[in-house]
Amino acid sequence: MSAPSGAGQTLAEKILARAGGLERVVPGQIVEGKVDLAMMHEQGAQTVGPFHQMGAEKVWDPERVVIAIDHWVPASTEGAAVLHRILRKFAAEMQLPHFYDVGNHGICHQILAENGWVVPGDLAVGTDSHTNMLGAMGALAAGIGPTEMAAVLALGQLWLKVPPTIRVRVRGRLGPGVTAKDLVLRVLGEIKTTGATYKAIEYCGPTIEGLSMPERFTICNMTTEMGAKAGMVSPDQKTFDYLAPIAKHAMHPLRPDPDAFYERTVEIEVDGMEPMVACPYSPDNVRPLPEVAREHVKVDQVFLGSCTNARIEDLREGAALMKGHRVAPGVRFIVSPASTKIYEQCLREGIIQTFTEAGAVFTNSSCSACFGGNMGILAPEEVCASSSNRNFPGRMGAKQARIYLLSPAATVAAAIRGELADPREMM
Repeated sequence: MSAPSGAGQTLAEKILARAGGLERVVPGQIVEGKVDLAMMHEQGAQTVGPFHQMGAEKVWDPERVVIAIDHWVPASTEGAAVLHRILRKFAAEMQLPHFYDVGNHGICHQILAENGWVVPGDLAVGTDSHTNMLGAMGALAAGIGPTEMAAVLALGQLWLKVPPTIRVRVRGRLGPGVTAKDLVLRVLGEIKTTGATYKAIEYCGPTIEGLSMPERFTICNMTTEMGAKAGMVSPDQKTFDYLAPIAKHAMHPLRPDPDAFYERTVEIEVDGMEPMVACPYSPDNVRPLPEVAREHVKVDQVFLGSCTNARIEDLREGAALMKGHRVAPGVRFIVSPASTKIYEQCLREGIIQTFTEAGAVFTNSSCSACFGGNMGILAPEEVCASSSNRNFPGRMGAKQARIYLLSPAATVAAAIRGELADPREMM
């Protein structure tokens, strides 16, 4: 459905119009947009070949390129070591100063967020599907493939089709023990995994305005699981306060017009909402957690980590719940912070000690168990309670393993009880 003539513009449309040097754009229009920030992780190693094949000799702007090693840290296979070497060599040859290597690393999206690399109004792209997370800054941030990234590195621009926008308007107050993760799982249950394919999702409403920046990162992160091209929150004073001490370049904040045209509006009321859980084998297989907890689902492994929920706020919440308890017998509990900075903060605050004394494994920063390629791989028939974003078959190892997606507090509750549990019972 096309926007009617004269209608205002959504946030995604305004940003793409700015990037393309146009007054206005409409859904379906192709825009040649100037990129404000390009990010690569290990998959970016596949960009190097096409970059040279197209005859490129230098990166358009080394100050606008960030490389972060995050999936296999330190390298756990020969293949991973080769990818790391390719990126290190490319960064040296192209004189790219913003390389987050082992020891100063983190999950790529968190690196961008905590170091101010994306600001309101930006068009940002990365070689990972969860680049959507940075839309919480009031930017249009999207994942792209390695050959697309090669063109961006050489030219500093990329053609994009303007996506239609779904507005998600949220009202009400999240109750004790109910979090932004529960909210985005609820939205996933409404929109489903294909309901926003190549569309933008714009979150708004009083509840969204009340969320902290880390909470906004969580909800924008999981718009990827809805098939969205981008997930976004309009910038406000919280955005500006968060970025003021760290922004790497000038902000150009934009907001949607009051008469903007949306493909549809999804209304969510959170008053009285319970904690939620996405059950196997899809992130949109969402049910109230208390209902599932009554089925006494035993867990073999618990994972508190990922770009969705491994910020300091998440780990503090988990550690507070963990104090005075131990990990249940027969359960493996893996905790992985989202960045080296967060690891160091956990060290200073005693969070690492709290988890390890309780019987958990606290790892260095990485994607860790989330993607089934590094630590914490599941065996057939094993069950994992995870704060990550995907639970498709084979996501964390064996296709026959079962993954339940939960909030950080709910993962800790599962680690303590040895089965899925409502964290509110332990608060």
